[in-house]
Amino acid sequence: MTESEAYVALNMLPKVGPGRVRRLVDALGSAAAALRTSRDGLMRVEGVGADVASVIADWESHADLTAELAAARDMAVRLLTPADDGYPENLRNIYDPPLALYVKGGFETRDRRGIAVVGSRQTSYYGREMARRLGYQLAYAGMTVVSGLARGVDTHAHEGAIAAKGRTIAVLGCGIDQLYPPENRLLAEKVAEAGALVSEFPIGTKPDRQTFPIRNRVVAGMSLGVLVVEAPRSSGALITARMALDQGRQVFAVPGRVDSPHARGCHQLIKEGARLVEGVEDVLAEFEFLIPGIGKSPMPRPPERGDETAQQIGGEEAAILRALGSDERHIDEIIRICGLPPAKVSSSLLQLELRRLVRSLPGKYFVRLD
Repeated sequence: MTESEAYVALNMLPKVGPGRVRRLVDALGSAAAALRTSRDGLMRVEGVGADVASVIADWESHADLTAELAAARDMAVRLLTPADDGYPENLRNIYDPPLALYVKGGFETRDRRGIAVVGSRQTSYYGREMARRLGYQLAYAGMTVVSGLARGVDTHAHEGAIAAKGRTIAVLGCGIDQLYPPENRLLAEKVAEAGALVSEFPIGTKPDRQTFPIRNRVVAGMSLGVLVVEAPRSSGALITARMALDQGRQVFAVPGRVDSPHARGCHQLIKEGARLVEGVEDVLAEFEFLIPGIGKSPMPRPPERGDETAQQIGGEEAAILRALGSDERHIDEIIRICGLPPAKVSSSLLQLELRRLVRSLPGKYFVRLD
């Protein structure tokens, strides 16, 4: 058995975990030695109790290593462990690096310049657009965008990086064959082409409440810093930010409206010392000495979704665009601001939407796209 295979086997065992394996390797010399050691010998290692020692000593009853390796090969999944040269350097330096990484796609040296972009699954239009814009601009500047492929901010950050033809890495909170959420399957394929899909969980592991917090430390660990775009106080994105601080990483936060529950987590982070981000330059400035020349060229915005501007629109439609402002608004508020009859506002909004200048949102809210 190779050292890499020993790490994969240990990763498949219940109750073991990276912390205990690190102590075993320090005490016994290697992961393979841990699998050869008797139960009594394992119990002499600090932090390894009787239950864990029994699981490791009888590891072949708990893990089918041959089947796991074959399944990974069949899915064209590469396995990387701390014993392998290709294991990400950023992860080696955290307290509890994953014992195994299941990888679709591949890592490159430039992925050391990772920035995690995270946030809430339930986002406002502002949050989605900021995630997409920042993901695009970070990737354009040569940074690798790391996120979790979740709904909301994660999805739009990955999409932005792909639109910029840059690098992006998605860290999954499940086995690499149990993609979640299922509607992001096509996006996952694009991420694998533009970077890598990564999971530390054995094949077949389904997502649950425990797997996502475990995943978050890897998102933070693969990055130089964590950028929180939009998150309530209870968001898992704040867990990722705390883990980043524990790992000695920089934390950034995008402010939002003071009355928005989606922004309260970001505002709390800013109060606690996170760097306030108004644009991608605020992130890149933190690394200008580490990565000379980064972000010196002007940062483009993602491609516009429409090809008309408000200046090309006249009359009542222009009044409706002005009423929309820069944030999403309910149709009743638009009617009140522009002072036009409701029927006229509704028909004009439809025309503006067909011209890709306005987007309708659930609940009769609208937002301008230009």
